[in-house]
Amino acid sequence: MKLIMALLTLVCTGALAQQAAQPPVFQLWPEGAPGSAAHHNEAEKLTDGAYVSNVHDPSLTVVRADPRHANGAAMVVVPGGGHRMLVFQNEGMLAARYLNRMGVSAFVLKYRLARDGASGYSIEGDAAADLRRALRWVRAHAADYGIDPQRVGVMGFSAGGELVTLVADHAEPAAAAANKRDPLDKQSSRPDFQVLVYPGPLGVPASAVKDAPPAFLVAGSRDECCMAPALQLYQQLAAAGVSAELHLYADTGHAFNLGQRGERIGLQHWPDRLHDWLADGGWLTARAGRKPEGVPAP
Repeated sequence: MKLIMALLTLVCTGALAQQAAQPPVFQLWPEGAPGSAAHHNEAEKLTDGAYVSNVHDPSLTVVRADPRHANGAAMVVVPGGGHRMLVFQNEGMLAARYLNRMGVSAFVLKYRLARDGASGYSIEGDAAADLRRALRWVRAHAADYGIDPQRVGVMGFSAGGELVTLVADHAEPAAAAANKRDPLDKQSSRPDFQVLVYPGPLGVPASAVKDAPPAFLVAGSRDECCMAPALQLYQQLAAAGVSAELHLYADTGHAFNLGQRGERIGLQHWPDRLHDWLADGGWLTARAGRKPEGVPAP
């Protein structure tokens, strides 16, 4: 009996430790997202432990950097999935953990999916609104997580990259900008920097590149979907004088994630180039309340 009780204690202790290790999740609209009230608190669908669908309550999963080397920078991570599902592990949590190693705290977004059956949601309206709300939420809670509200970026994969473009490189819709009844909506929804990983074509060409934040773009040269919009957006940003960096990897298609879904050695190291870019831009260095100045131009 003592042996059985000891084993049960170990099992329970392990289960509690595993539960405690789960990162916290916060609904962006605790009372229900606008237009989603009928589905508030409806369960999401998880497929193969990695893909999420049936999202009606947009949320952020908070993945904090280790306090020993956290630098105050933050990134909202926006997984792709064709607006039908979210590639939540490989383009969400895995990216968050990589950012943590840079000292960046990550906030993985679950947004409403316009192409998930007959959801009734729109990409430009509902999904983009979810990302704007996420950026506002992070800034409103910056002090809680040791974050500099002037160093909040956004990183989107594929369909998530489309949302980054819609939020960072286009003006906020006038109706949404005028609606400031919620105190959270008084926070800025403009990211300080943007990272687009094989971004989809929606939103390109962009309509407000003159005021766009610095950008890092990466795609495969043989990506039939997303090489062209990445190149076009880069050219737009560069022509407008926005600091931008583009990496196109040879003989590479779509959805290479953090490089683990490709055979090319260079591709496997593309996150290192992102690290370099963030460091060069000053985003990884605390500036005592001042916006990063980046590496001086020659």
